[in-house]
Formats: sequence, C-alpha cells, structure tokens
Amino acid sequence: MLYAWVGLAIVVMCTIQEVYHHATFGMALLECIWLTIYLTLVNYVLFEYTVPRLRVRKFYIGILLFVLYIFLFTALFHHWAQLGHLLHLNDDYIDPPGKHHDLGEEASFSIPSAFIFGIVSHLYKHAQLRQTAQQLRIEKQTAELNYLKSQTNPHFLFNTLNNIYSLARDKSDQAPETILRLSKILRYMLYEAGGSFVAVEQELKVIGDYISLEKLRYDESLRINFNYDVEDMKQAVPPLLLMPMVENAFKHGASETRIHPFVDIHLSIAQRKLAFYVRNSTEEHNGNGQVRENIGLSNLRRQLELLYTDYEVSVEQKQSEFSATLKINLASHV
Repeated sequence: MLYAWVGLAIVVMCTIQEVYHHATFGMALLECIWLTIYLTLVNYVLFEYTVPRLRVRKFYIGILLFVLYIFLFTALFHHWAQLGHLLHLNDDYIDPPGKHHDLGEEASFSIPSAFIFGIVSHLYKHAQLRQTAQQLRIEKQTAELNYLKSQTNPHFLFNTLNNIYSLARDKSDQAPETILRLSKILRYMLYEAGGSFVAVEQELKVIGDYISLEKLRYDESLRINFNYDVEDMKQAVPPLLLMPMVENAFKHGASETRIHPFVDIHLSIAQRKLAFYVRNSTEEHNGNGQVRENIGLSNLRRQLELLYTDYEVSVEQKQSEFSATLKINLASHV
C-alpha cells in the first residue's frame, strides 16, 4: 500500500510537469500512469526483497545486482515506454530510423524515483520499528505490573489469613465477622481491582474494611486514626496501590508494638495531587537510621515507576515510630 501511495504521488507530479510542457491532460495522465506502474513494481522488488537480502561479504553479487537494476531503470524502462507507445498510451518515444536512442531521458525519470521510493520506504520502516518497540515496551511494562499485582494480592491474603488463623485457634467469637469482612475485600479484589483504575472512594472503602479487619485482632489499646480529604471522590487511582503502606503499618508496626500501639493514616487529593501519609508505632529502634523495606513497599516503588513519571516515596525510621509518605501527580500517568 505504501508503494501505491508513493506511485500516486509520482503520477501527480509527472502529470503536472507534462501538462506544463504542452501535453494534453488526458494523454499526460495515461503516460505517467503507464511509466509509474513499471517503476513502482521495480522499486518494490528492489527495496522489499533485494536490498534486505544483500550481504556485505558477497560483494560480487552486489555488483551484479547494481548492474541489473541500472539495466532495469534504463534500457528495459525504455522498452516499457515503447510498449506504451504501441498501446497508444504516450507519444514521446518515437525515434527516427537509424538513430541511437539516448537512455538519459529514462534515467532522468527513473533514477530519481528510486531515491523517492527508497527514502519514503526507509522513513516508513523506521516509524514502524519505533512503533513496534513502543508497543513491546508497553506490553513488557503491563506484564511486569500484572506480576507485581499478583505478588501484592497473595501477600495481602497471607497476612489476613494469618489473622483469621490466630482468631480461630483462640476460638474467638470474632472469627466469623473476620471471615465476612475478608469476603468483602476478596470480592473487591476479584471484581473491582482487575482493571487499571478505580474510583478513590472504592479504594477508601477497601482500606476501611481492612482496618476494621485488623481492629478485631486488638483490644482497646490500639489507637487508629484514619481520615481523608479528597476533592473528588470519583478521581481515578490504580486499585490497591495504597494498600501496601497500610499493611506495612499493621504487620511490621502495630502488631510488633507491646506498649501503646498506634496507626495514623491520612489521604488528601487536591488538583490531581495525591498525598498519602502513614505513621505507626514500632519497638525501639537502635539501628543507624537505615530502613529495610519489605516486599510490599518494594513492589509499590516498582509499580509507581511503571505507572507515573512524577511521584515520591519516602520512609523514615525513628526510635519508636515509622512513617511512610507517598506523593503522586496523578496527571503524570504514563
């Protein structure tokens, strides 16, 4: 199809030139169509079959092919034009008897056409390669993102099932309610979180359900503060993107704190700027300030790399407190 469009452009240019040199429009159009058909076929074979199969080591074959195409663009092209004259498609190829025909006239038309076809073909294939590379990059990122989600969801389920196991082992009356809340979260993960985006109100609801699930494990000593200030509750966000930070606060914070455990969670979204703060208690930390991230936070960082170009994740470990901050420009989605 590409060569047909290039051939059509050559027909237009050729017709304009012939009409300018006092040829009638009808005859100029027929002549140009006839000549361009030949050139289109020759250039198609040249750039689609011959050039891609050339090998540098077989230099002599390259020389032979060069001679062959010079013949195709001159002598054989001249015979094609003469055939057109016999079919009454042009009037320009009548030579006086005994006069040797100068093939320069054919070359002045055919050789430039080879440059036109060659340049357009190269640009088109380059654009196709870039598009293919872009598509492969997107497919690779999508596959990696799905893999990260497949890691995050079982990680979440593993933590929750451990909670239910602890309640069931102690024969707690809270076990049935825990299973009911887990079923709600599972329904969300199966039917809502499969797409690329969900409304932020859905994300807040599943976070609320998860917090309620965690509350069942603790007595009144656990202090939880969960609040949000969202400009548009229909704002689209990736599903379960915020959950790793919430999980981390309970699993590696509150559950390991013996005295006055607490979890503070705050979400704000304004003008497509998301800020998510999670702070939780920890046991006294005597390290050098370095933070060892678990699989949840590591996966979160990688998902953000694949989803957004403008974001920031920071964590801070104090003596008896851990905090994580996530900031995203939601308009920077790739």
